[in-house]
Amino acid sequence: MGGHEAIDELLAEAGVDGLRLRGALALLAGGRWWTLSDLVRETATPRRTIESLLRALPLEHSGDRVRIPMDQVNRYNAGVGPEISDLGNPVSEMVPEHAETLARLERLIAEAPRGRHALDHVSATAETVLRRALLLGRRFWLPGARLLCVGDHDLTSLAVRMVHPEVEVAVADIDDRILEFVDAQDLGVRTRWADLRLGLPPSLRGWADLAITDPPYTPDGIGLFAARAAEGLRDRERGRILLAYGASERTPMLALKVQKALVDLNLLHEAIFPHFNRYYGAEAIGSAADLYVLRPTTKTWPAIAARLDRLATAIYTQGPQAVESAGRPGKATVQATAVDSATGRTAGAGTDSTAGSTAGVGVDGAADEAAVTAFGPDLLAGDWPRGLLPQVPRTRLATLLAKPYAADPRRVVIAVPAGLEAALPRLLLATRARHVRVLTAAPVAGLPELAALLAPVYELTAEGRVLDAVRLAPPEDGPDRIVRAILDSAHGKLANTWREALTRTGLTTTPGHTTPPGHTAPPEHAGTPGHGGTAGLTKRQARAAVEEAAPWAGDATPLELPLHRLAQLTAEITAPTPA
Repeated sequence: MGGHEAIDELLAEAGVDGLRLRGALALLAGGRWWTLSDLVRETATPRRTIESLLRALPLEHSGDRVRIPMDQVNRYNAGVGPEISDLGNPVSEMVPEHAETLARLERLIAEAPRGRHALDHVSATAETVLRRALLLGRRFWLPGARLLCVGDHDLTSLAVRMVHPEVEVAVADIDDRILEFVDAQDLGVRTRWADLRLGLPPSLRGWADLAITDPPYTPDGIGLFAARAAEGLRDRERGRILLAYGASERTPMLALKVQKALVDLNLLHEAIFPHFNRYYGAEAIGSAADLYVLRPTTKTWPAIAARLDRLATAIYTQGPQAVESAGRPGKATVQATAVDSATGRTAGAGTDSTAGSTAGVGVDGAADEAAVTAFGPDLLAGDWPRGLLPQVPRTRLATLLAKPYAADPRRVVIAVPAGLEAALPRLLLATRARHVRVLTAAPVAGLPELAALLAPVYELTAEGRVLDAVRLAPPEDGPDRIVRAILDSAHGKLANTWREALTRTGLTTTPGHTTPPGHTAPPEHAGTPGHGGTAGLTKRQARAAVEEAAPWAGDATPLELPLHRLAQLTAEITAPTPA
């Protein structure tokens, strides 16, 4: 079959959905050289479809770039311009007005931490991120509004603050590297650590007017991120959720399953902008995703409660928490039905004690049971077999992070499955047990850094996949006592605990100005924020001292702080007094 006949057959097979193919032909016939990736992204067409088109064309090559030879352009004229449609880009005419912002975003995206395969990270283009910010301003009244970014590998939070500085923006993300990078730009974005399978940070629940998310493209991933975004809304009547989702035109049933997950949450689809989002990668779906504008209804909230009640931790397309890995038998995977002692509810199939997953620690079950039994725990946290120490109370990881455990167990064992390792330092701070033993799917990575971070509270030792944390005696005085008070109250608001410690001890903690009890501050600084004495500060002075030392603290608890903020907290409180 000749090249022209093959093209005719491809276009005929595409039928009414062939506009993008014709657009690709127009681009190739326009004289410009194209790489396969660029052509996929520009036309929002799956890679396999573009590959079929290129195989049928007589192309000339320049390295990895191709085009239709100029002497054959007329023969393959597709009859459409390269600008196929503006249906999915209602703010295209606004982009040129923000050329400086676009250039800055391109630079930031290039400098940002590399995406993580196991978290389904694929970077959106700088223009996509800018257009998200522009669309928010065109569609909504933003002065005084709050935006919650549920995950922000794309740096949408920074784009919104650049274009709309009047908007308060917060980010909830599992990746501490992203949170540190966002903070480093000093654009006033509030950052909070969150593994959404374990819960939304308390300080962000009911906080926002708008939420935006680009979640893992699985039904469970979409459902979880949309549910957490809705939990973050303070305006349940007029709040909106903007959600990115893309699927290949070759897999409409997958797209249907995802849309059903949104329908199950009783979210109204107010608008869908096709191919609004473009990416560097994700070529199987045309390097593009639609942008949904969703509105909660009165039936959304009970639907969310039911959705989160059967939460699955396997929400990604890749890595140890991939949907394809769920239920796959591993090496003596530790999994079973458990009872959450805090709620009295059974955690069985689909709702286990990690956060609703059926995937356990995934290590040698016999060795695990021996390590647990010999330890003699008063509490088991996470996912454990029903027959293991049945008399010992149990709790879910999500419950452990959500509130202090009611009893006062001396010895606690925690199971941390593969894919939830980022929660480890938070889980250790969430329990006040004298001795904590943690079983992980693999030896703990970055153990020296973890030990340094938790040094005010624990002494850590590890052997293989077993980590032991022994609680240290609290300091009697000095700035270390304040650090310890804050970390020992990990479920409480950091600023409140800090202020209370200052009013009790008189130890102030602005950076570089620490006056321990038993010493007198210079007369010109006595009783003022940043300097202290032995009598303790007033509540007003303590509040001012904390706001000066940590303006980022807000309503955050230590459990939701990014790791760099936890380290910064310790450094600022313990900073020596300058001579």
